Order: sequence, then C-alpha cells, then structure tokens
Amino acid sequence: MTLPEFFGCTFIAFGPPFALFVFTIANDPVRIIILIAAAFFWLLSLLISSLWYALIPLKEFLAFGVVFSVCFQEGFRYIIYRILRSTEQGLHAVAEDTRVTDNKHILAYVSGLGFGIISGMFALVNVLADMSGPGTMGLKGGTELFFVTSAAQALSIILLHTFWSVIFFNAFDTNNYIHIGYVVGSHLFVSLITLLNANELYTTTLLINYLVTILTGVLAFRVAGGTSRSFRKFITCQ
Repeated sequence: MTLPEFFGCTFIAFGPPFALFVFTIANDPVRIIILIAAAFFWLLSLLISSLWYALIPLKEFLAFGVVFSVCFQEGFRYIIYRILRSTEQGLHAVAEDTRVTDNKHILAYVSGLGFGIISGMFALVNVLADMSGPGTMGLKGGTELFFVTSAAQALSIILLHTFWSVIFFNAFDTNNYIHIGYVVGSHLFVSLITLLNANELYTTTLLINYLVTILTGVLAFRVAGGTSRSFRKFITCQ
C-alpha cells in the first residue's frame, strides 16, 4: 500500500498545480522563465531565513522561526515584484504572447505559482520519501492521516501563494495597504496554525487552511477583475 499512497498524495498535492502549469504556462517560454525565477527567489528566502537558527536564545522556539521565514518570503515576493515591473518593456519585446505584460495579473499569477510549487515541494518531499516505504502508517506511531493531511496542506499553500501574489502585486500597483497587510497577516496566520499538527489537530488545521484559501481565492478573483457574471460564464463555458 505504500506506493499507492505515495502516488495518491503526490497527485493530491501537485495534480492541480501541474494542470495549471500545463494549460497556462508551459506553452510560453517567458512564463516558464518567470516561474523558475520566482522559485529561485523563494529558495533564497528559505536560505536567508535559516539564519534565525544562529540566534541562540530564540532557536528553541519554532514559532519564532516561522515568523522569520514568512517575513523573508514576503520580502522576496516584493523584490520579484519590483524586478518584474521594471523589466516589463523588455518582456513585452521578447514575449511571443504579449498578454503576459499587457495583463499585469498574469505576471503575478505566474510568479505566485512558482513560489507555491517550490514551497509545496520543500514541505512535502521528505514526507513523500518516508511514504514510499517500508510500510509506515504514521511517523513515531502517529495517526495514518498524517500523510494525506500533509499533501492537502501542501496543495493549500501552493494555491495560497498563487492567490497572495495576485493580491500583493495589485496592492502595490494601487497602493492598497489593507491588501498588503492581509497577504502578510494571512500568510503568518496559516503558517503558525500548522504548528498545531504537532498535537495531531489535523482536522482543525485543514479546515482553517482551506477556509483561508477560499477567502483568499475569492479576493484574488475580485482583484483580477472577476465578477459573479464572469464566473457564471466560466462555469457554463459560455
């Protein structure tokens, strides 16, 4: 049962992001480059945020490390925002599909998906390695729901990073500091909530994470110009 569980959890976490990549990014080289660049910037934020461990009096407090990491991730999200906005003319000149620069939300979406995919991979790769065998129902005698929960949370964080970038980029374009605060605050909140998994409160963390994901998705949809009418047309394929 280890391999079916391995592939099942892999598809839960990375199936929807892979579909987004195939249908919205894979056919455009510029979008692929932006996605890879965003993933690289997330890796840089992870590298720098690891310096919190050097603070001897605080290294025993995991919550402090989470706060440190979130701050650096949002800092690097802002850096890539500034880079993309300053290189829009160059991207427009080399892009085969000029919509990538004409519609500024596309740049935000692609960079957010890059942030999310690499974040999800780092969150889940060690769990997937343990999941592949030998047969392990839970870590250290824990519940067998640990693996499925980890996969579902990885999917949540991938989607959230995508939504956060759309909101974040637009917020700086329009000087909407409330939305900037929402992105940073919700990112910090979701990250700290996952600490409850140490007490096996998986249902609680998943419900909260996906509630925030839905709310953030709706906000990103509205920010990108979506309306209830356009959503109905999408659902009915009109």
